[in-house]
Amino acid sequence: MISDNLKDLVSGMNSKEKNAVISYTDIKKKILDRDMQINNRFSKDAQIMALYGARKYIGDRVLRTAKPHKLLDPRNGPLIAIRLNILTRKSLGGIQTKTTGSALNIKGDVIQGLFAAGEVAGFGGGGYHGYNALEGTFLGGCIFSGLIAGQNA
Repeated sequence: MISDNLKDLVSGMNSKEKNAVISYTDIKKKILDRDMQINNRFSKDAQIMALYGARKYIGDRVLRTAKPHKLLDPRNGPLIAIRLNILTRKSLGGIQTKTTGSALNIKGDVIQGLFAAGEVAGFGGGGYHGYNALEGTFLGGCIFSGLIAGQNA
């Protein structure tokens, strides 16, 4: 989905689902909060800090990283939304689960009331984002899988 303004982008994203689940007000607040950090050299936003850090090196500044800019500034081109789906691509063992965190028995049936998250759920190694796992990258996925399991418990 591509749009020149956030309201139309959110409306278009919601039109792809049976139930409108994305709040324009919430998304706009999050983006405005992020955009406020662009001019803050002492920003604590991890992505903004990483961009400024990478751009200190000429190779990254010239070839790899875009100049930090405000997402809602129309001079920076259209807004693009991409639908993502949760998926795991490998497991290092553990309790087999559905993407909701529900634990499955050996036949693949849901065990009512039992949920698993993090590495015990076989998370370690692939991640919900499907990338190869690197040392130190499990924490985010473990927290995310815990959030999903907790919401569904």
